[in-house]
Amino acid sequence: MLKTPRGALIAALAAGLVLVPAAAAQAHVGVTPDTVTPEGSAVLTFSFTHGCENSPTAALRITMPEGLTSVSPTIDAMWDIDVERADNGLVSAVTYTATEPVAHDLRGAVTMAVRVGEDAPETLAFPVEQRCETGVNEWVEIADEGQDPHDLESPAPVVTVTDAGSETGHGDHAQTTDAGAEATTDTADPAPAVGIVLGSAGLLAGFAALVIAVRASRRAKR
Repeated sequence: MLKTPRGALIAALAAGLVLVPAAAAQAHVGVTPDTVTPEGSAVLTFSFTHGCENSPTAALRITMPEGLTSVSPTIDAMWDIDVERADNGLVSAVTYTATEPVAHDLRGAVTMAVRVGEDAPETLAFPVEQRCETGVNEWVEIADEGQDPHDLESPAPVVTVTDAGSETGHGDHAQTTDAGAEATTDTADPAPAVGIVLGSAGLLAGFAALVIAVRASRRAKR
């Protein structure tokens, strides 16, 4: 009679742990808003919640995609800014160097105002080189057509150019028109939050199964 409760206990623990790996979803450098309007402007925020393993982040070098007509990095006392320009005078890359390296367990963010050209592609990818005191993370992978970006190990931040930006975007953000850029409301990377929710749900399910197992054991003893 003791075998059944023991089996239920093992099942309960399994139920509680099966979703825990989701809580350890891989972090990356994200961007908000993730949609902009054609020939419009927006203030993009690039954020991260990790370093290179446990090493603090010292700098972010962000490469600009084709299709932008202007890029204006935001002045911030926490970051020194270096702007690189192509032969045509347009900004080709921006490096933000932290005045104080960002610890591995703290969130860091940098912003820039951009204007989208009329010939911009539907997808704007911003490869990021995250330089740490020890080591480098290169967030440069771009999903092929039909491929799920979440399957990539080191995805580059991506912004979609669409008229329906307010309907397809993820996270709180403010879109702008050609009149100029306005500030955005930044949100943290949703992947860790989703993992925590799923992991919590799994633990609750495991606890419920454990309660049922205990009750079954008591009935069996009676």
